[in-house]
Amino acid sequence: MVTIRVNDKEHQFKTPPSLDEVLDQLQFSLNGIAVAVNQQIISKAHWSKTSLCQNDKVLVITATQGG
Repeated sequence: MVTIRVNDKEHQFKTPPSLDEVLDQLQFSLNGIAVAVNQQIISKAHWSKTSLCQNDKVLVITATQGG
């Protein structure tokens, strides 16, 4: 099992997932979000190419409107 921390919560995966697999499995809306892995911003074009490893930390930030 591979442990990935997403927004400070641990999640287990059978095999090392790609970033887009994590976002899909955790049912994040892919519109209006920014994603960082280990404090490095990953552009949306690279989500499917970004492989995650044991203990990686993913931060998903959702854009909001308001004032």
